[in-house]
This record gives sequence, C-alpha cells and structure tokens, in this order.
Amino acid sequence: MSTLRFHAIKESLNRKPIKIEEKTRRSELFGLNVFNEDKMRQYLTKEAFNSVMDAMQNGTKIDRVVADHISTGMKEWAISKGATHYTHWFQPLTGSTAEKHDAFFEPIGNGRAIEKFGGGQLVQQEPDASSFPNGGIRNTFEARGYTAWDPTSPAFIYGTTLCIPTVFVSYTGEALDYKTPLLRALQAVDHAAVDVCKYFDKNVKKVNASLGWEQEYFLIDRALVASRPDILLTGRTLLGHSSAKGQQLDDHYFGTIPNRAMQYMRDLETECMLLGIPVKTRHNEVAPNQFELAPVYDEANLAVDHNSLLMDVMDKVAERHDFKVLFHEKPFKGVNGSGKHNNWSLSTDTGVNLLGPGKTPMSNLQFLTFFINTIKAVHDNEELVRASIASASNDHRLGANEAPPAIISVFIGEQLTSVLDELQNVTNGKLSPEEKTDLKLNVVGKIPEILLDNTDRNRTSPFAFTGNKFEFRAVGSKANCANPMTVLNSIVAKQLIDFKAEVDALIDEKELKKDEAIFNVLREYIKKSKNILFEGNGYGEAWEKEAKKRGLSNHKTTPIALRAKVSDKAIKLFEDLGVMNKIETESRYEIEMEEYVLHIQIEGRVLGDVARNHVVPTAVRYQNMLIDNVKGLKEIYGAGFKKLAQQQMNLIEEISGHIEAINSNVTKMTNERKKANNLEDFEKKAEAYCFNVKPIFDEIRYHCDKLELLVDDELWPLTKYRELLFTR
Repeated sequence: MSTLRFHAIKESLNRKPIKIEEKTRRSELFGLNVFNEDKMRQYLTKEAFNSVMDAMQNGTKIDRVVADHISTGMKEWAISKGATHYTHWFQPLTGSTAEKHDAFFEPIGNGRAIEKFGGGQLVQQEPDASSFPNGGIRNTFEARGYTAWDPTSPAFIYGTTLCIPTVFVSYTGEALDYKTPLLRALQAVDHAAVDVCKYFDKNVKKVNASLGWEQEYFLIDRALVASRPDILLTGRTLLGHSSAKGQQLDDHYFGTIPNRAMQYMRDLETECMLLGIPVKTRHNEVAPNQFELAPVYDEANLAVDHNSLLMDVMDKVAERHDFKVLFHEKPFKGVNGSGKHNNWSLSTDTGVNLLGPGKTPMSNLQFLTFFINTIKAVHDNEELVRASIASASNDHRLGANEAPPAIISVFIGEQLTSVLDELQNVTNGKLSPEEKTDLKLNVVGKIPEILLDNTDRNRTSPFAFTGNKFEFRAVGSKANCANPMTVLNSIVAKQLIDFKAEVDALIDEKELKKDEAIFNVLREYIKKSKNILFEGNGYGEAWEKEAKKRGLSNHKTTPIALRAKVSDKAIKLFEDLGVMNKIETESRYEIEMEEYVLHIQIEGRVLGDVARNHVVPTAVRYQNMLIDNVKGLKEIYGAGFKKLAQQQMNLIEEISGHIEAINSNVTKMTNERKKANNLEDFEKKAEAYCFNVKPIFDEIRYHCDKLELLVDDELWPLTKYRELLFTR
C-alpha cells in the first residue's frame, strides 16, 4: 500500500468525532445573526424601518438620506454582535459566492479613528469585475462592476463580517450574476399571477414564488480526499473500480446516521439556525456516505440565497470535522449521484397556495388554472427547462439509475390525469346548467379528496406534482437554484399572461361568463399539453422511443441542451418579460459553454496525470515483481517452470495490454484536446470536447479500473472506493 494511502486510511480510522452538545433550543437560536424585522424595529428609526419594509414588499426605492439612517442602525447592530468588517455578498456567474471585506474602521486624524458605515457603502459598491465571467459583455480592461443592495434578502453576520446580499451588474447595466434575472423573473410571475388571481379573489395584491430545496451531498474524510488528486481537483473520482459492496442492500438509506456525520450535522444546523436558514430534515441517502438536508419553504429569492450560503457554510463546518463535502452530481461511478430537488409553488398575500386545492369549487378552479398553466408552460418550453439544469457535472447524473432522464416530462398521477381527461371533454363555448353543475360537483369539487389519497411519487420524473407543489427533480446538487428558478418562473409568467389574454378575449368576443371562458381555455391547454404528461418508468428505453414519437427533446449533453437558451423563442421570452435582454442571454450561453469546456479540459489533464504518473508506474512495478517471480521459478524448475508460471505470465501479458491501452488513449485524448483548443468558435470547441475528448475518458478509466483488480492491493496508490465510501 502506498505511504500516502496508508497514512490517509490510518488517519481517517483514528478520527474521534467532535462532540457537539445541543444545549439551546433551535427556536431560540433561529435568526440571531440576521438583521431581520425584529432587529430592524429595534435599531432603525420608524421612517427607515417603513422604507425598508416598503422596498421588501412593494419594490420601492430607498431614498439615499434614509439609507444613511438604515446603515447606521445596521452598523450598530453588527458591531454589537462582534462584527468588524462588512461585505457586499453576491453570486457571480462562477457558480459560487463572492465577497470583498472592508473594515468599519476609519481614521479621522490626530491618531484617532471611528467605526464608519454610511448609506452609500450600504447601497452600492464597486468591486473589480475584470476576472468574473461576462460572456463578452465587456473587455477585460473594462473592469467596472457594481454591487447594489437587495433589501428583500436580509443582511446577516458570518464570523465577524456583516454580509449584505446584493445584485451584481456591469458598468453598462447588464446583469453579471444569478440574482438579478431571478428578481426580474419573480416580479414578472408576481404581476402575471396577480392578474389571473383577480378572476377568483379581487383582494389578492401580491403573489410570491416559494422554493424548498433538498440538498444531497457526500461526506468523505479529508485525509482520504487528500490522497485522491482527481477528487481534489475535479470534485469526483475519474477512475476507481466499484466496491464489492455498494448500495445493493439499500442498508444506508434512512438508516442510523453515523456518529461523525451526526456531529457534523448538529454543528451545521446550529450555524444554519443562527443565519436564519430554516433547515428541518436530515437523513441518510441511498449511497454510502451520502446524506440530505432540507429546509422549510422560503420565498424563492431568499431560498436561493440561503442555499448558496448553506453550501459555503457546509464546507467551512466540514473543515472543523475533518470532512470534505462533495457536491458533484456524480462523484462515484456505480452508486447514486446527488441532486437538489427544487420544490416550487405560488402563494398569495392572502395566504393561499395556488397549487393547493381549496374548500369551494371556485378555489379548486383556481388551483386547476395554475396547475394546468404550469404544465402548459413546461410543455411549450421543455427544451429551455432542460437547458436550465445543464452542466458538465449534471450530465453524468441525468439518466443514471437514480436520476431523472434528460427528457423533460411531467408526472401528475393517475387521479389527476383522469380529472384532466374529463375537463378535456368540456363543451366548446357556453356551458349548460347541467354541465356546470356536473363540473363543479363531480370533477372540480372532488379534487381535494383525490389529492388527499394521491401520495404516490415517480422518482424517475424530472418534474412531478407532489400534492401542493411541483418538484423539479432534475436540478444538480452543486447548481445555483437561481438558474432553473429564473427559467421556471419566467415561462409560467409568460403562460399566465397568454392565458389571461385568451380568457378575456372569450369573455369580450363570445360573451362567455368568466368560469365558462376559463374552462374553455383550460380544455384547449390540456389537449395541447398531453405529450408532456408521463406516468411510467423514465429510465426505460421504451420511454426514449415514446418521447421521440411525442416530439419531446432528449438532449443528453450540455453543449446541445444549452442551445435552447439562445433560441429566438427564448430570447424573445426573456426580453418581453424584462428578465434579460439579448446581450445578457447570449453572454450567459457563452459563459456556460466555456465553463463546460474548462471542466472537461481540467478533468482530461487530471486523468492523464493520474493514469500515467500513478496507475501505470504502479502496474509496471507489480509486473516487474511477477517477472522476478517467473525468473525465480525458471531457475528452480528449469524447463518445467512454464506450467507453474503460466498464470503469472498470463497476468504479465494482461497488464501489458492495459498499460499499452492507457498510454495510447492518453496520447489520443491529449491530441484531441489540442485540436479542440485550436478552435476559435466556442460552440465548436464545446462540441469537440463533448464528442471527441470526453468519450476517451471512459476508455482510459476502463483499463485503469481493470489494473486496480489485477495489481497487488499493497502497491495500489489511490484510495479505493471501499475505503472512500465505507470509512466513517
């Protein structure tokens, strides 16, 4: 066994869990480090408080003079909590968060200093934006970028720093982050949904999109990770043979949480409580050393901020417990990968979940309206929905044994399918009194009873209705939720706008009553959207064939899937809603394509290094040991040695074949990378990496994994799957 591997395993096995004692109720910890409404009431003037609340609820701008009052109160609170610095906390298009810390400290002369934090520093800052992805929006030497305070997401303290959630835009005003388009999309769906809600309740003034994410992840001992260059540099194992025992017995799923993992979770949850992240659920996932945590629902923008913050906190807490958190969607071949299920719904300021049935036929008709419109939105934009979760890492997961396929479909269950079938047969035009009664009593009226018993789920569906929400299951575990949430809320907003226009036209032109017009439009939507509904096994080949017949896309790779983001249809959608202009949309496409290339490029370099500098030398060393053994047998037994040494000689030959295949494929991969790198067109480069470079990874891995089974375990340099997944 290599020295590094030996010491890594020894260090891991000798770990003692850090004992975390929970002496304080979670409810007492919750939000202590958040500048929430209670803190604002305490530290702000009445005018400043009302101004912030108005900005949060109605999107009004905050006057700069009032901003000075707000910053003073925020600073006093932060200093009382031990903060020494502040930062504008934002989410650039790198996939992680960003921050630049400034001290409250300000010299005033004569050897004296004060703690200073003004309204200008709260509302806007100018970080260097030259090294953040911009997709050609500006030249590298045009480094200006601006962060602007987002009052809808409360400031918080982490460590000794006051963190202020902000948007990030270029000097010319284009969004350079995930938050800005999301806020615009949420505003669009708010306005569109309120207009539709007026059909049912004139008192509705605001609709919020809610999000509840479920974060899956792996916990691996830090020493074991340090012995694997591929995990360190790419977040996943680029080679490694499956362990004899993996997840076949399903004994890890919902099992007793290992002691070290439990201590980590307790520590993490305490940090989450202080930061106002309402985590509620924790459990073992299917794969060994895989876990999940989930919060209570939040407003979508705040939920996205919480998830981005959570991933940072998870990494930092893991260091204290000598763990490494793996967020990669498929860190281990042959066992389940990790997703981040996005549970989405819409709710009104009157307290109604628009995707939950009510107690009256009219409230149930409202449910059907938003339910069917969401299905229609996904049907009409399934390629864009697929593009919203496309990444190099998620490509490994989609379509695997535990994840939804790359084909976007909607699961609603047999009972709701039968309801839609009945609605499809509604008379075109005016309804007779008998039809109205039948619809309200026997179809719409029975929806609450149907949903009460409809608890079935389809784990193979990428977009499933689960009782009072839609669960977007195809989102990757390390993704920023803002990307899919921007798309989902945008397409639903567009669909609701179209729906209202069609209903109003029927009322005005054909003199139909409101509910008759709604039924007529919904009937047509059901007919047009049927192809997206699927109740069966999404993993089977039969579904691929059926989906093709239905005209549904099956984009299995990111470079192909991402094209939908810059289609004329998508560009017009985002422009019409004011979510993104053409420049912003095209720049994000270029950024994501470039990111794909860089991920595959890094993986190729790491794989070539590990294969040639770790695997091949180890195989040669073992081969030399076998050769010496054969030579020894020949010296002892003379001509009769061949019979005794036949297995060793076969093994020598087999090892040689794998070594030759590894070297030739690494050379081939390197040459293909060079060809791809010479391509100036970023689309052609991404496709070259996808279809010419990446497939060679599997060839190299196959032969490396075969050698792992042949070479003496004592010599093998890389920590094996059985050690990575079962050392706790």
